[in-house]
Amino acid sequence: MPLWRQLQAAASVLQAIREGTSATPVLAAVETSLRPGVQALVFHALRHLGRAEVLRSLLANRTPPPKADALLCLALALAWRPEDAPYEAFTLVNQAVEAANRGPAKAQASFLNACLRRFLRERDDLVTISERDPVAVWNHPRWWIQRLKKEQPDNWQAVLAANNRHAPMTLRVNQRHATVAQFLQTLAAAGLGAKPVAASGVQLDAPHPVQAIPGFDAGAFSVQDAAAQLAAPLLLSELDTSQPLRLLDACAAPGGKTAHLLEMAYGQVTALDIDAERCQRIHQTLQRLGLSAEVVAADAGNPDTWWNGQLFDGILLDAPCTASGIVRRHPDVRWLRRESDIAQLAAIQAKLLNRLWPLLRPGGRMVYCTCSVFQAEGREQIETFLTRHTDAVFKPSPGHLMPQNGVDGGSFPHNPLGDNDGFFYALLEKRAL
Repeated sequence: MPLWRQLQAAASVLQAIREGTSATPVLAAVETSLRPGVQALVFHALRHLGRAEVLRSLLANRTPPPKADALLCLALALAWRPEDAPYEAFTLVNQAVEAANRGPAKAQASFLNACLRRFLRERDDLVTISERDPVAVWNHPRWWIQRLKKEQPDNWQAVLAANNRHAPMTLRVNQRHATVAQFLQTLAAAGLGAKPVAASGVQLDAPHPVQAIPGFDAGAFSVQDAAAQLAAPLLLSELDTSQPLRLLDACAAPGGKTAHLLEMAYGQVTALDIDAERCQRIHQTLQRLGLSAEVVAADAGNPDTWWNGQLFDGILLDAPCTASGIVRRHPDVRWLRRESDIAQLAAIQAKLLNRLWPLLRPGGRMVYCTCSVFQAEGREQIETFLTRHTDAVFKPSPGHLMPQNGVDGGSFPHNPLGDNDGFFYALLEKRAL
């Protein structure tokens, strides 16, 4: 497949992301034969887009039209650092110009050629100048960098650096099928290296096609980050799992945490999601694992439309958030988000907390979690909730987990997480007044 065709398609994906569309549906629409190569190029470019945009500003007096700019920034992101460029710089430049000549950016092909040839001639000097801009150094929006510096003064650099690396492939072992030790032996017999992480997870030494891993079709495991694997054990940690429990997984799609609850406890689990299409993914997840739950398409924030009046023993609220903790897996997130999104999402999170809390029995437990590193979606959210609900008791919890940093000790007992995404966890107990 000619490289110029992949660059052309990758530039279209990048343009769509800049216009506010998530990478997932745009990549799904790419021609099947092109998709793997295009995704690799796009993800690489997204991890270096800040650098590319700063370099483009040094090469051009004004921003070119969107299609041409996407192709130019794509080429710069791929070529700026020779040691990890997917192709030789001269090849990338030649093929980017070819992509312009053969596509909608044809009118700007000469301009692109001039910019990229100049970049090749002056690369070292241009890169040195770009180092003065934190957006180029850290490849995150300026507001994101500034917010992290304020909220995480001791490790903001480590968080940003982690976001620019690839996430590992981590599996959660279905311990109704096998122990972690037994599953590691199964992997080893198949020639797959792995190590244990969290309480019931394994991290592969290298990514592998999920359906080619032994036991996938039989429901022996699920793909789930080590930090995400804390949700179910945390909720069930002080509940009597020997008795049937009534559990709610609010905002449950695609069903990974629902399945984990069912693997660990017996009883009735209600899996709720506002999107009926995403509810189908919950069904598919549970079917593969041989599990069953009551799956309901409804708004968790409006219990009157779905709740039958019976109180729950435990509620898991994995609330909608900025997804700022999973940038390693979804590098488009940082370029899609706006700082104003944080307050808007925090308001939704507060509504869900307030509406679901009355559905919990006295003595019951709620886990509030988000895959976010921002305090407004984590610590600050829970502090506000506790001031307004005198029947809520904050229990030992992981709190904010930073990407790859694991849990920082404290009073919460845990196994090492290894290489994990960013998350926030709070465990709340309801006491009788």
